Amino acid sequence: MISHAVFVLILAAAIGCGLVAGIFFAFSSFVMAALGRLPSDHGIAAMNAINVTVINPLFMLAFFGTAALCLAASAGVALRWTASNGMLVLLASVIYLVGCIGVTMLRNVPLNNALAVVTPGTPEAAALWTRYLSEWTFWNTVRTVAPIVSAVLFTAALIRS
Repeated sequence: MISHAVFVLILAAAIGCGLVAGIFFAFSSFVMAALGRLPSDHGIAAMNAINVTVINPLFMLAFFGTAALCLAASAGVALRWTASNGMLVLLASVIYLVGCIGVTMLRNVPLNNALAVVTPGTPEAAALWTRYLSEWTFWNTVRTVAPIVSAVLFTAALIRS
């Protein structure tokens, strides 16, 4: 049996994962397709604007706050280890941290940085935009699946507690 505080941490982590998954799902399922329909210079400008405005307190709280909840929930179950629930929480946390935070820092942010410095309207920009749409969306889809899986695992841990 897990403590009430750990239960709340796991529940909050599951909700945070669902919220983050929803944000990323929107981009993979329709936002990027819509931006891809624009001329490359307009798509680049729109995506660059998104990449600047996403750095705001609410998104950062959802994204990094969920990471902190994953760490806190993992620490909580480590203190009161129950093999099945603890393993589910640890697995959910690792999947979120690697699949969201790790992929963002190692894949999506470098693509965003390359897009930010390209000169719109050039052949190089158009080529980058075509590659960006494909690669960024692929990695964003990984970022979508990871918190969905984490939310399911956190929920399973709660059901089993």
